[in-house]
Amino acid sequence: MSSDAPAAKKLPLFKLALVAGVIVVGAVLVLRGLDLRAWVDRGMLAVREAGPWIFFAAMTLLPSAGFPLMFFTIPAGEAFAGQMTLPGVIAAVLVSLALNLALTYWMARYAFRPLLMRVAKRYGYEVPKVTKANALTVTLLVRLTPGPPYSLQGYLLGLAEVPFGTFMMVSWLCTLPWAVGAVVMGQGILNGNFKIAVIGTGVIVAAIAVVHFVRKKLGKRES
Repeated sequence: MSSDAPAAKKLPLFKLALVAGVIVVGAVLVLRGLDLRAWVDRGMLAVREAGPWIFFAAMTLLPSAGFPLMFFTIPAGEAFAGQMTLPGVIAAVLVSLALNLALTYWMARYAFRPLLMRVAKRYGYEVPKVTKANALTVTLLVRLTPGPPYSLQGYLLGLAEVPFGTFMMVSWLCTLPWAVGAVVMGQGILNGNFKIAVIGTGVIVAAIAVVHFVRKKLGKRES
């Protein structure tokens, strides 16, 4: 996957400005006496009252519209482990991810293909050239490339007409450790359990190491 220089610079700058803005606003609110813990508790109460069916239905649909997965994975464990157990929450998260991946593929390959092609070109992303011989390698490279959002990666692969089975298997397995780690880490952070938070963080760190190793191997093989 490649991008031209002018367009590729716009997206990171926007993200950095957005993150900086959020940090500044958060710091100002804290300095003015905002009780962050109370706000977090209210948010978690609202999620619990909505119930797991609505929560996981939203997780199935909204990431395809650009909502970050961490909006769902971070609070999921703390919100519903009490009624579903933590393994049950992780299973529901992984099912929602699989359904979302299938939805994203359908949207990219069939339902919104012309529109998504224009969007990809607008931001300087080229649709990968995929054949039966390189479909697995291309899918791995796209999914393991840092930077492009989860949903954009899925749309690029769908537009490239990667075989559905390859798309689902690679995408789901590549997302699995991040999702599991975030669920566990989120529960630890939100309920103040340092040990659980460290375990979840360890899963994410291990995933980063594996991604680096696999990308290095794939890069050598491609060159």
